[in-house]
Amino acid sequence: MGTQESNEETNRTGRRALLGAAVLGAGGAVLGVTGTARADAPRHGGGVKSLPKPTIVGHRGASGYRPEHTLGSYQLALDMGADIVEAGDLVPTRDGHLVCRHEPEIGGTTDVADHPEFADRKKTKLLDGVSTTGWFTEDFTLAELKTLRAIERIPANRPHNTLYNGRWEIPTFEEVLKWQDEQTRRRGKQVWIYPELKHPTYFRKQGLPLEERVAKLLRKYRKDRRTSPVILQSFEPTSIERLNKLVDNPLVVLLSSADSRPWDFVETGDPRTVADLIKPAGLREIASYAQGIGPTLDLVIPRDAKGNLTRPTTLVSDAHKVGLILHPWTLRNENPFLPANFRKGTDADAYGDVFGAYQAYFATGIDGVFTDQPDTGLLAREAFLAD
Repeated sequence: MGTQESNEETNRTGRRALLGAAVLGAGGAVLGVTGTARADAPRHGGGVKSLPKPTIVGHRGASGYRPEHTLGSYQLALDMGADIVEAGDLVPTRDGHLVCRHEPEIGGTTDVADHPEFADRKKTKLLDGVSTTGWFTEDFTLAELKTLRAIERIPANRPHNTLYNGRWEIPTFEEVLKWQDEQTRRRGKQVWIYPELKHPTYFRKQGLPLEERVAKLLRKYRKDRRTSPVILQSFEPTSIERLNKLVDNPLVVLLSSADSRPWDFVETGDPRTVADLIKPAGLREIASYAQGIGPTLDLVIPRDAKGNLTRPTTLVSDAHKVGLILHPWTLRNENPFLPANFRKGTDADAYGDVFGAYQAYFATGIDGVFTDQPDTGLLAREAFLAD
């Protein structure tokens, strides 16, 4: 989930309890999650409608507990019971492989800065109109990237995650597809993934188009069908339109703040903003080539000037009227990422009343949510469904 994330993100005792649940649940069971969620587990070949609701999507895996976009993070999300794992923000290497990183700039998510042999690769580039300095995947071969190791992206909020710095390498999308098959066989139920295509216009201009590469791999592993357990997403609507012509997978258009413009719209001179796309006419257009939208949570329930939740918008009902599902992003346990009226204290590392926040968002009728802590999301769903 993307660069455009808004500032949405229990105390330490609560965290220890949840981490204990994660360890105890490592065999695939979810501690404290009872029959409702399990009874609705995804079935082979059932398509998106077979997923439980509200669907719990492990955001970049279980990134609240492990460095994001690593096989360790993906694995933990499954072990916690996530319905889907967002396995892959997809960016290309210089030699055309797709790898899983939050952004093409990898200075904040790998130990590349500690590799003197790559010091001269540090550059400043214009990434979707933003001057960005660092190391970029498109300047490395896959073999070179495999010498790096992943690190925690937001250590100020998640110092406990730094324990796992250096344990995992950067996975390729093909490795994720193989991992998905292995986990499906091992667990006896279908594992779902939810990769995102990052900055497709930027990479197409560099001669490294993403959509065709993704489609080729999905066809290779026979995961390019309407009922395939792979949902594809992008912040660029034209990328989703292109994918719609290449594969039959469920497709989702990601939506950032209302006043923002998708970068492909900026490049082509399309004046529309996200505010236009979430109007009934915009949603009808999206429904002509996609099956869902992934709005920022603020588009579902706005916040006031103090950061408190206000009244829900009509986005959920408007999207449902045209047949679109909604998987908003991103719920996180830590105070700084929660609405102000759900925070506890001021410690950036402390947990707030995230269960209260889940209940508020679930009550709007959303079909699912991205979360950095899948175990928390599953417990919140259990409580919501029990009411």
